[in-house]
Amino acid sequence: MSEPIITPSLVLLDADAGADTDAVVRRLAGLVGQAGRSTDPADLIDGALAREASSPTGLPGGIAIPHARAESVTVATLAMARLSNPVDFGAPDGPADIVFLIAAPAGAGSEHMKVLSALARALVRPEFVQSLRKAPDADTIVDLVTEAVAPRPAPTPAPEPAAATPEPATATVDTATDAADAPSRTSVLAITACPTGIAHTYMAADALKLAAERADVEFAVETQGSSGTTPFTARQIADADAVIFATDVGVKGRDRFAGKPVVESGVKRGINEPDAMIAEAVAVSTDPHARTVAAGDGESSADEAANGVGIGGRLKQALLTGVSYMIPFVAAGGLLMALGFLIAGYEIGSSNLSPDMSDGAYVALNNSLWNLPAGGLAQYIGGVCFAIGNTAMGLMVAVLAGYIAYAIADRPGLAPGFTAGVIAVTVGGGFIGGIVGGLIAGVIALWISRIPLPQWARGLQPVVIIPLIATLVTGVVMFMLLARPLSWVNTELEDALNSMSGTSKIVLGIVIGLMMCFDLGGPVNKAAYAVGVAGLGTAGASIGQWEFMAAVMAAGMVPPLALALATVLRPSLFTEPERENGKAAWLLGASFISEGAIPFAAADPFRVIPPMMLGGAVTGALTMAMSVQLRAPHGGVFVMFAMNGTWWKFLIAIVVGMVVAAVGVIVTKQIKAGAPRQTPDAVSA
Repeated sequence: MSEPIITPSLVLLDADAGADTDAVVRRLAGLVGQAGRSTDPADLIDGALAREASSPTGLPGGIAIPHARAESVTVATLAMARLSNPVDFGAPDGPADIVFLIAAPAGAGSEHMKVLSALARALVRPEFVQSLRKAPDADTIVDLVTEAVAPRPAPTPAPEPAAATPEPATATVDTATDAADAPSRTSVLAITACPTGIAHTYMAADALKLAAERADVEFAVETQGSSGTTPFTARQIADADAVIFATDVGVKGRDRFAGKPVVESGVKRGINEPDAMIAEAVAVSTDPHARTVAAGDGESSADEAANGVGIGGRLKQALLTGVSYMIPFVAAGGLLMALGFLIAGYEIGSSNLSPDMSDGAYVALNNSLWNLPAGGLAQYIGGVCFAIGNTAMGLMVAVLAGYIAYAIADRPGLAPGFTAGVIAVTVGGGFIGGIVGGLIAGVIALWISRIPLPQWARGLQPVVIIPLIATLVTGVVMFMLLARPLSWVNTELEDALNSMSGTSKIVLGIVIGLMMCFDLGGPVNKAAYAVGVAGLGTAGASIGQWEFMAAVMAAGMVPPLALALATVLRPSLFTEPERENGKAAWLLGASFISEGAIPFAAADPFRVIPPMMLGGAVTGALTMAMSVQLRAPHGGVFVMFAMNGTWWKFLIAIVVGMVVAAVGVIVTKQIKAGAPRQTPDAVSA
């Protein structure tokens, strides 16, 4: 690396840096700024304090490692304080007197991550921490840290002079007898991982390694962090007696360990209680009733209480998995539909031919480059784009349900999950129906996977028995129990909207905005959208229907645009994946794809959805008040040509609602940041 990661100017020795966490972080961030390594120390401070509020960074032994990735940081940097007055960073055993602020550039490469993770690993070694406490000056601190993060290779010993080959020892050893008598060592594998992959991933790995040495356990660890992963070999996995998952995110390649006894927890338990986890792994290795890793492995309630992975956490992981796989279908489908409108005109999306085939699908199916429709090449290309996009969007709910089930039950959950999603669309259940169906399919598939079967039938269980029975049971539940209630909900919502057609336009616009932003593509959103599209399709469609459609589209564009704006205004309030999603949300929002806001809402619904509804209500009211008209059913800014000259009013309404929603979510996120801290074992970096 061109610049050292720490210098004497970044070290405070025996200093009083403040009475609380905030003061210490601000003091250390100030050192980073003074050293010219951060263009905006306030950005670094915000990121570190937001991270601290979500989960304390105090560790056993009087250590704390506040950290953040920030756009303003130009060089990977460590700032260190040895405090004369220890400060509480939330460690289980008391306040910290050794504090390292880890400042990583937002786009830090693997070399930077390796350096920062090396420090984290060094901090679990008592002798290293003790040497920091005894260091007489800043230069010594710098030398110790530099040696820890980039140790110098040991000198190669000089070759010894040749000597006569000694005679073999005369004493004989009964190798077979000794091997039989010697107790075999338990072999334990561990995987550690945290969302940022900077510190806790590697600290947990080394803490568990040291605990395994103390317990005389054969041990190997795979760190799934920012500085890369070296997977276990097939031989290591085959020889393992038990595995430990100390993670706050999903385990990559979990199915490699199928059949192995498992101990599972959050990553901070691996740091705080490594000896207990190693002892538990040794215990389960000989317990015939221990929980094992299986396809779609889940947790019983007792396991969740013991391991710190609750039902809520499992449910959230499943929902986010489904959403992450769904978003590409939404993005590709919506943009292709908009492209079709732009090329061939908004009429390409009408449904005048049959209930299940729009003009776009008809043009694409019944024409070719050698048999162009009456409208010529543009209509044909637009029809093809629209038909492809409409097909991709049609897969959205099925993909959502399928991968929710996959997150719960692994591959055996895919067939019942996808089937449940298709059924949800068929019965009118929409987005919510897909979620419910995916959860039902996943739980049923998981339950079937735990039924003990004879050895001859186990090979058929994941590929035949589970998909067959789970698909049948899920389909029966969806058709026989849930179809009518889900359909009734949508029908009632549509009827309620139609009954308001004679009321004040402003009130109607507010209601439309609230509905479009309530579930971000779910039944409530789709009910408002369906009424708008149905109005456009009537023979007597006029200004009233066009204004209704404008309010629907404008309000539906607000959530992703507002969240994209919020990630730019206050990036420290959002996680790194959310900031990346925010970049994509600009295009999704501009294309009228409300689902671009789902990753944010799924992670923090109570602080995201209400501000979005407020912004949507403002936008809906403004479009109605300004009589904005829209004749296209989809496309966002790509169909402004279909707004009868009112496109500039449309943009004003969206911008005002977007700003209102963005400010609202920033306020609610700050309320969250100021909430009481969670316990150290609850969540981690």
